[in-house]
Amino acid sequence: MDDRQLTEELYDCLFAIRTQVHAELKELARETGLTDAQTDVLWRLSRGREMTAGRLGDLLQCDASTATSMIDRLEKRGLVRRVPHPVDRRAKVIQLTSEGCALRDRVIRHTTENSPFALLDRESRLRLHALLREVVDGPRPTGEAAGVEGAVKKEQQ
Repeated sequence: MDDRQLTEELYDCLFAIRTQVHAELKELARETGLTDAQTDVLWRLSRGREMTAGRLGDLLQCDASTATSMIDRLEKRGLVRRVPHPVDRRAKVIQLTSEGCALRDRVIRHTTENSPFALLDRESRLRLHALLREVVDGPRPTGEAAGVEGAVKKEQQ
């Protein structure tokens, strides 16, 4: 297999996994009365950091107004709330409510139980995780460039 074929095969695998994961989440979204995008918001908010609508929009690859609309609908359902940003008085931070946390936990449990990665043993999952992180994060610079890039990444977050 040449490099071009290998790359095509990798994309085929990624698209197949994406399709499988999306189908599982779509089923859960339907059961809970959420849209796919709203389920994605719960997932993003479950990753630990509270965030602004703008940051959420960046993660979801949509504009801030679309993210704000999703947040409005989730807020009406009692799943999220807006609270003052600890540093920026103009911004609001999006937090999950207790009901939102319960639904988030259900989403996490569902994805864990239906994960395509469950077919792999732990060691294989760790290797795959390391490889995927390398692809997502890109090469790690060394020396002075590492310090500058690290500072830029922190500033962007």
